[in-house]
Amino acid sequence: MNGHRDWSGPSEEHQPVTWWNGHPIFASHLIVIVYCVLMVVTAIGGGALAPMLSLLDFESRLVWSGEAWRLMTYGLFNYPSLQFGFDMLMLVWFGRELERTFGRRVFFVLYGSIYLIGPLVLSMIGLWRPTAMAGEPGALALFVAFATQFPGMPIFFALLAKWAAFILVGLFTLMALASRNWTALVLLWSTCGYAHLFVRHQQGSISLPRFSWRRRPPKLRVLPDLPAKKIAPVAKPAKDDATMAEIDALLDKIAKSGMASLTPKERAKLEAAREGLMKRGRG
Repeated sequence: MNGHRDWSGPSEEHQPVTWWNGHPIFASHLIVIVYCVLMVVTAIGGGALAPMLSLLDFESRLVWSGEAWRLMTYGLFNYPSLQFGFDMLMLVWFGRELERTFGRRVFFVLYGSIYLIGPLVLSMIGLWRPTAMAGEPGALALFVAFATQFPGMPIFFALLAKWAAFILVGLFTLMALASRNWTALVLLWSTCGYAHLFVRHQQGSISLPRFSWRRRPPKLRVLPDLPAKKIAPVAKPAKDDATMAEIDALLDKIAKSGMASLTPKERAKLEAAREGLMKRGRG
């Protein structure tokens, strides 16, 4: 089996999940196997399984009342029919090509979202008008995804994939309108429209909108005041030093020119200095 591991693809995402008798088994094959096994169980069980199946079918009223599992189980159990066989063939053929193109993970996201988008939309509509459905594997939406990726590939007697998708979607639309089956119409367009947009997004033709949330400005913090720098005081001449310098100058003047050379202001300074000296001596 290891000799077959040279399957085309850049990584394990594009390779088969496993092998059986030398044949590759992709994820799309596993999905079909699960559907077919559950179909056989449904066919054999018959009416005995009816009470259980009623607990798994989708009903918007019951979903909103808390039975959310119905969003996941509505399409698992199907009765044998030509429509079911045709759906399984579409899942095998076209699902396999999409898986080999996008990889296993993207394929699971595509098919899982196709499976869930229908009941989610119908649940929202169920807020105004009750809706219900069962047994919808989503094969047509998967084919629309294939036709979006390979629009020019010939299928169905050389009919191009894009025209086959238009014909099938248009035919099922007219059938739903003729029978006034609004649930089937909403399911058809929601799943097929989503599948088309999903592939276009993978191709890079459309991009999802980006929301730029407005950021709040950072909160300002009040910081404590910085300690004030101590400025060294400028040394000022002492009053006594200034007075003694003046007295010395007056004494020099008296020594040179006599007491009569002093002005009345200078005499007052000399007298004040004398009295200050006398007070210090007494203290």
